[in-house]
Amino acid sequence: MTVLAEEQNVLDRRPSSHFVAELLMRFRELGIVLALVIVVGATTINNHLFLSATSIQQLLSGAAIIALLAIGETIVIITRNVDLSIGSVLGISAYATGVLYVHHPHVNLVFVFLLALGIGVVCGVVNGAIVTVARVPSLVVTLGTLYIIRGIDGAWAGGNQVNASMLPESFNKIGYGTVLGIPYLGIIAIVAVGIAAYAMRTFRTARDFYAIGSDPDAARLAGIPVGSRVFLAFVLSGGIAGIAGALWLSLFGSVDAIAGVGYEFQVIAAVVVGGVAIFGGSGTVLGAALGALLLNTINSALVVVNVSSFWSQAVAGALLIGAIAFDRLIALRVAPALRTRRSARG
Repeated sequence: MTVLAEEQNVLDRRPSSHFVAELLMRFRELGIVLALVIVVGATTINNHLFLSATSIQQLLSGAAIIALLAIGETIVIITRNVDLSIGSVLGISAYATGVLYVHHPHVNLVFVFLLALGIGVVCGVVNGAIVTVARVPSLVVTLGTLYIIRGIDGAWAGGNQVNASMLPESFNKIGYGTVLGIPYLGIIAIVAVGIAAYAMRTFRTARDFYAIGSDPDAARLAGIPVGSRVFLAFVLSGGIAGIAGALWLSLFGSVDAIAGVGYEFQVIAAVVVGGVAIFGGSGTVLGAALGALLLNTINSALVVVNVSSFWSQAVAGALLIGAIAFDRLIALRVAPALRTRRSARG
């Protein structure tokens, strides 16, 4: 009997629940797309304007910032860590960008985004160094830096606010401009997600992220530089959050000390709902971006059907709990099937 035939016999002997579990793991993104279609369809029946060009542009722009932040958060969570400071990094980066324009109205746009990137990278370096060198759990570290950065931002901004009239039109246009009806921010997010998805599927460093999240000790024994890879994950997350801060300012046109408050929880919810295992080792950037789009669509749909915005938080929380429970259930179902398959191959 050939190896292929033996594998087929194993597949035939597997409990059907195992087979279904594996299918669900492979087609998680399709499930999110289906949920999007249902939400959009149901809301459009209630209000046909929900599917108008303007509404779609608002949906894409609103989801773009969360999707960008989700790229970095996905990488961190895949390594079995978490970055709670991204909302604060976005806030201080947005305010720094606004202050730069107030004092230097004609500064080059490239320099503005380099400044935002630099602020995010510095924050990521601090987080990554403490996690990898001092061996402090990332939950504790980033919760601390969340408040530290927010405190610095609050002391710096005080009661001041930077508004759209203080910003150049070329910068503001990034937030509201479109190409063939697609918002600039949507295009930026789509390109960024595409690049990140390709990198996570292609480069060895990305495979190391998954290996670390699956089993850090085994990854270390396999020669993977766990510390430097986790450090890189936090730097990437911080850098992306910094750039997202500048884009956030271009979208909303004003910034003060509370910019980005609560974004970390929105992003984590989007990432987990998008299929990234909170326990690390699995998930995709594409799924996280779709999760961001789904949550933003649900928020908008609730407004359209005249449901209190407070329910959007309840829905996000329910989806988060459901996604974690679902992932845990799938893991328990798939693991026995994979062990059975390995035994058959042996």
